[in-house]
Amino acid sequence: MWLGVLLTLLFCSSLEGQENSFTINSIRMESLPGWTVRNGQNLTLQCIVDISTTSHVKPHHLVLFYKDDVMFYNVSSRENTESYFIPQARVYDSGKYKCTVILNNKEKTTPEYQVSVRGVPNPRVVLDKKEVIEGGVVTVNCSVEEEKAPIYFKIEKVSLESKTIKQSREKTSQNQNFVMVEFPIEEQDHILIFRCQAMILSGLQMETSDLTRSDLVTVRSSFSIPKFHVSPTGMITEGDQLHVKCTIQVTHLAQAFPEIIIQKDKAIVAHSRHGNEAVYSVMAAEEHNGNYTCKVEASRISKVSSIVVNITELFSKPKLESSITRLDEGESLSLQCTIPGAPPANFTIWKENMTVTQTQNFTKVASEWDSGTYMCTAAIGNVVKRSNKVQITVCEMLSEPWIFHDSRSEVVKGRTIAISCQSINGSLPISYHLLKANKTLESFQKSSSDPAVFKDKPTKDTEYQCIAENCHSHGKIISKVLRVKVIAPVEEVKLTIMLSEEVESGKAFVLQCCVNEGSGPITYRFYRENENKPFHETTTNDTQAIWHKAEASKEQEGQYYCTASNRANFARSLPQSNKLTVKAKQMPVEMSRPAAPLLNSNNEKISSDPSPEANSHYGCNEDVGNHAVKSLDENKEDLNLDVEYTEVEVSLPDPHRAPEIKGTETVYSEIRKADRDFMENRCSICAMSSSERPRASRTSAVF
Repeated sequence: MWLGVLLTLLFCSSLEGQENSFTINSIRMESLPGWTVRNGQNLTLQCIVDISTTSHVKPHHLVLFYKDDVMFYNVSSRENTESYFIPQARVYDSGKYKCTVILNNKEKTTPEYQVSVRGVPNPRVVLDKKEVIEGGVVTVNCSVEEEKAPIYFKIEKVSLESKTIKQSREKTSQNQNFVMVEFPIEEQDHILIFRCQAMILSGLQMETSDLTRSDLVTVRSSFSIPKFHVSPTGMITEGDQLHVKCTIQVTHLAQAFPEIIIQKDKAIVAHSRHGNEAVYSVMAAEEHNGNYTCKVEASRISKVSSIVVNITELFSKPKLESSITRLDEGESLSLQCTIPGAPPANFTIWKENMTVTQTQNFTKVASEWDSGTYMCTAAIGNVVKRSNKVQITVCEMLSEPWIFHDSRSEVVKGRTIAISCQSINGSLPISYHLLKANKTLESFQKSSSDPAVFKDKPTKDTEYQCIAENCHSHGKIISKVLRVKVIAPVEEVKLTIMLSEEVESGKAFVLQCCVNEGSGPITYRFYRENENKPFHETTTNDTQAIWHKAEASKEQEGQYYCTASNRANFARSLPQSNKLTVKAKQMPVEMSRPAAPLLNSNNEKISSDPSPEANSHYGCNEDVGNHAVKSLDENKEDLNLDVEYTEVEVSLPDPHRAPEIKGTETVYSEIRKADRDFMENRCSICAMSSSERPRASRTSAVF
């Protein structure tokens, strides 16, 4: 509607403006009685406009009033001053105000003016009841009808007698100008009042009302404080019948009987949910001395009273004694039950829950089964008392420990084996110590009859022993010696060509396969390139094996390698040697040089299959090749033979066992006819390092 008026006014003003001139000199606001007022005061906002015109008639202009940038009032006027009246200003009227004047498409706005309304009207407090029983609830309604939400309320429950605040609750109402809060009524409450205070945030300042109090609330008791009645009266002696009774009085306001609980210390000894009393009856004994508490509980209400009961002792608690608490099997065990003052009593000695004897004293030869917890009882009339507990430990001597391991499989060097140690007889717990070469390797304590299991990784043949000990005075028992035989897997396989100086044509062509380490028997296999099956295979206890060709020729060209393995190697990963590449080239020459058998350092022929009794060898035999070369020079025979020289190229990359060796190694071999004994001889140069061997771009042998 006001938009239509605005358009009409603007249209009329534009018609007038076609003939007359208008200007807005100034615009301002004023507040009466001021920009800050007390809550409930009347407030008048004025917008004052100064306009100049050439017309004799004051022009129509539109005045708009804003609060916090929201227009709340507008008026079309010819007057210089327009007002907006706010009756009984409240906190929600606080804010930033401004006004705007619009004239003939011209507009001007005042600065913003802060209106502050101080204080909050006193809240109204309404209760749902003025009389309540203990354990009940009072609902308090606190409201500020003149203000708008959000309003923050603080409500207090106050004891009129002590003038103390017993409970305080705070709550914010976001959408309403009131809150409702429930307050529980406790047994200590008698006459109460409730106070309420309201707070409203105005800008950055909190406006607060005065505290408003409610009417009086009277609290009625639903039941009385409990009372104790103890009989017999006077001195109570052990054996008397003890009665402890707790009673209450219940008012007509109570809807049901409360629960009555009697406690000795923290243990509940009697209780009742129906009626006004609870009774605890028992034959008096020393343990019934102490503090008794009676609690009466109903919903939120709990009332308590206490009493101390003293019981006169009839006789002292018996004492069980033993001559010794830890003894070996076969020693004498003696137990004695006594009472200070030695009054006549009936005694019983117990082991756990079994009767040992119904006498005061007990003696026997101890066995392992006598271990356990003992106590005794003494009875005079109906009064029975228990003694202290005595723990007796009878130690059975340990049997010689049995030491063993899983002998179904051989022990491989570096792999873990489990060594078990067990004493079949003997009291638990048992401490086991494993000795390796007379030094303690590890210790275990077992609380069961299961064997103690030790782990080790032997690298050579080893002797183990086990020591067992328990509580027996005999001390430590040592086992027999367990000898563990360790086999070493094959390592570092090398292939070399024998007689690396010169070998006459048509004579033996010899290859040696050797290992750096490995337990016998070792299986050696010689391979040529592109062949899946070995062309030679032999098993020996030695760390080297030799293959030979009686008469070498170009047919021996190709690549050679060998493998070596024993029972300690996995079938899928057999150690493989380096590869040798042999190329033959005919170069006829004439030489006269004797061939010599392979000899050892004592000039004895070397057998290719040493004694099968050998078990483990380490390294290749370097002396074999050296003596073979010496024998060639020292042989007395002169043989004039036609000799062929074959160029043999030997390369040594080993993708499986060693880093690749760049380049090739040169071995010049002279192959000549020799007797068949040479087949049983061998020499070794495989232990020679690559740096010690002669190097060249090719390796040649003369055939």
